[in-house]
Amino acid sequence: MLIGIISDTHDNMPQIQKAVDLFNGRKVEHVIHAGDFTSPFTFRILNDLAAGFTGIFGNNDGDKLLLNKMSGGRVFAQPHTFELAGKKIVVIHEHHIAEALADSCHYDLVIYGHTHKPVIKKMKETLLLNPGEAGSWLYGKSTVAIVDLKDMTAEIISL
Repeated sequence: MLIGIISDTHDNMPQIQKAVDLFNGRKVEHVIHAGDFTSPFTFRILNDLAAGFTGIFGNNDGDKLLLNKMSGGRVFAQPHTFELAGKKIVVIHEHHIAEALADSCHYDLVIYGHTHKPVIKKMKETLLLNPGEAGSWLYGKSTVAIVDLKDMTAEIISL
């Protein structure tokens, strides 16, 4: 199962559209957003995903009620844990406990955002991943990730 990972979109609608087009083109089956949508109107584009969707709130997400409504109830408080294809996944926004979660071996995949820096790191049997910033406002480089849950491999993709 291929999944798309995105974070820190920060209302950059052209980059969000590129990410949606990439995920739809690669036929990912589920997309996970690790927070900082910023505004609910981002779902005008995100709702065009041809995949399941799970998101969490980040520190810059203001109108949480409308974000949750626009997402169809698919944006959650962090940490959010769930399973896909038999893999245990936890999604957080801030990075402070990401390595501890990965080191705990309770999860197959630990996803975080906030730092705007892409990371793919194997810790014991856990894959630790930050897709970087899709919005490109901080570092000027827009990235997302695709993970193959079958073999637990990941790639960072520039938009």
